[in-house]
Amino acid sequence: MKTTKLLISALLAATLLSPAAFAQTVGPNGESATPSSDVVLGDEDIAALAGKGYKAALLWHTSSDFINAVAAGANDEFARAGVDVVVTTDAGFDAAKQRSDIETALAAGPNVILSLPLDPVTSAEAFKEAVASGVELVFLSNLPAGYVHGTDYAAIVTDDLFQMGKQAADVLADAIGGEGQVGYIFHDAAYYVTNQRDRAFKTTIEADYPGIAIVAEQGISDPARAEELASAMLLQNPELDGIYVTWAEPADGVLAALRSAGNTTTKIVTLDLSEPIALDMVKGGNVAGIVADEAYELGRAMAAVGLKALLGQETPEFVVAPALTVTADSVAEGWQQSLHREAPESVLAAQ
Repeated sequence: MKTTKLLISALLAATLLSPAAFAQTVGPNGESATPSSDVVLGDEDIAALAGKGYKAALLWHTSSDFINAVAAGANDEFARAGVDVVVTTDAGFDAAKQRSDIETALAAGPNVILSLPLDPVTSAEAFKEAVASGVELVFLSNLPAGYVHGTDYAAIVTDDLFQMGKQAADVLADAIGGEGQVGYIFHDAAYYVTNQRDRAFKTTIEADYPGIAIVAEQGISDPARAEELASAMLLQNPELDGIYVTWAEPADGVLAALRSAGNTTTKIVTLDLSEPIALDMVKGGNVAGIVADEAYELGRAMAAVGLKALLGQETPEFVVAPALTVTADSVAEGWQQSLHREAPESVLAAQ
């Protein structure tokens, strides 16, 4: 996913001015967060939406278990309100395809569109016709450049990013007994979602765990290089007690590096659910825990805020869904809560 340095600089300006400001998730332009639990359609709202013939479109950037769960939450909320989902698309991480998807969707006359804009600049142009048509736009995580809340879009909805990083720090600290040396592998790109999660991990370790020192730091932009970079980190720091990895795909490479080194003691914590990472965790391997988002709740909140906008209600500009820590003991429940489906059979069988 792409973004611009303009967005991240605005985020950093908002969060780095004071330590207290960084104790909560903020939006791409420093927006204050509203919990998704505050965005609820009441009985009166449902009654006001009934029989109006409203339609929705889900224009996703890719397909995955995560997106399936987000879509499930959105579809269920729209169904509760009697709103038909008339178009669902997958842009395959292609900004040009996303623009074509928007044009296709508009031909079906949706009143609400849920989407993740792939690029702030190109998406600003791509969604312009939808804005001009009066469609209520709700964005997942990203925001088109220059768009104004309440005029161009109803809300941005994303994870509680600070809590994801904080919970990762807490679970790693618990796994190593609150003291020791850890490595920190962060996303070396300007993307406020991963940047904020990563910084929350580091901030929490430094503020809450004086017995833990981050002795090795490594940025990563290409997950395919994770094993190589982790091997180099371990060569220079063979006594690491733990390693934080920015998300699950590169964590798989870090796990491979540990296995190649015959290292069974260094603990890993990462973000976002993954079958191979969870399998190592339930088998008592290097993985101590995974921090995930509540993807189904993201979709429900996106639909709810879009429908509130249709009703002419004031909507929060930035909404966050809860984070949850998944361990070997809670993997079945965690998968259901996050992705609204059963954990992979291989993971359940290994418990």
